[in-house]
Amino acid sequence: MSTIKAMSFLNSLVQRNFAHVLKLKPLPLCSIQFMSKVTYCDPPPSFRDIELPEQRKLPVINKIPHYYINNKPPLLRKLHSDIRGPERVNNTLLHGQYGIIALSGGYLKYGSIEVIRLTVNREMDTRKTFAVWRIDPLWKPVSKKSIGKRMGGGKGSVHHYATPVKAGRIIIEVGGKVEYEEIYPFLNRVAKKMPFDAIPVSQEILQEMEKEATELHEQNINPFTFKYAVENDLQGCNLWSKKTDKIYYDEYI
Repeated sequence: MSTIKAMSFLNSLVQRNFAHVLKLKPLPLCSIQFMSKVTYCDPPPSFRDIELPEQRKLPVINKIPHYYINNKPPLLRKLHSDIRGPERVNNTLLHGQYGIIALSGGYLKYGSIEVIRLTVNREMDTRKTFAVWRIDPLWKPVSKKSIGKRMGGGKGSVHHYATPVKAGRIIIEVGGKVEYEEIYPFLNRVAKKMPFDAIPVSQEILQEMEKEATELHEQNINPFTFKYAVENDLQGCNLWSKKTDKIYYDEYI
């Protein structure tokens, strides 16, 4: 009986020690990982198909356009028809990446163009990014008379040159092996320095803007729109409407 009691006593000690060891042992890391739901982000985009050009910075645009020898620059009328309405040609991204789009019409002078060029060339990483102009060189002469001069005496001389920009035109286009979040900060600073409303966009943002515009026109249930009123002369509204109202209606002033 003594041997049986001794064996039972030893078994109880072993069981107690084993249970004590189990309680003090920490849980393995694998069990924690299996218990929690591990989520992974999307893989980074691949830029294998993108080739960087040799000229990656914005070039200088001449302040005065080149004319033939002994030819005076022309004097044009101060018409605003070249900045009114939507842009029909340069309204898409050729490289399909990023850029700055104008939301309203206006004129770009040499000073504004230089601010854009210097800011982009300073902030842009030329090792993996490039930028191109999407505007015309300075071509429209703007005349001005000197201060204190009497009225009359014909049209004044050319004061400076400008580039007209319509709403929806791409000002500059940026591309390369970068994402939109990387270049958005300096593109936003450039857009705020322009003399008209402009915003940085990507190809996805342009598609969303076009989709939203089409949905607003399709979901409009009001039959008495501005276009219907002008075309049918409701209550004689054509007495106060302009010629441009019959072309662009209420979309562009």
